[in-house]
Amino acid sequence: MTLPKHGSPFDRGSADSYYHRPRNPHYYPEGNALGDRCESLTPEQVKEYLDGYDWNEAHGGKKNWD
Repeated sequence: MTLPKHGSPFDRGSADSYYHRPRNPHYYPEGNALGDRCESLTPEQVKEYLDGYDWNEAHGGKKNWD
């Protein structure tokens, strides 16, 4: 698997899953936490975000807050 660009919809979806956050499609066009957060996504970008979230739910870890 090729790693997604940091801040991409896939990256943000997988991070939201990792940190136990609810699904909330968004991304950072200029990279994670650089520039403005974008919540106006195309249908393809929403799918990418959801794919990242679902991928982490199935294969990734979860943040242990202990």
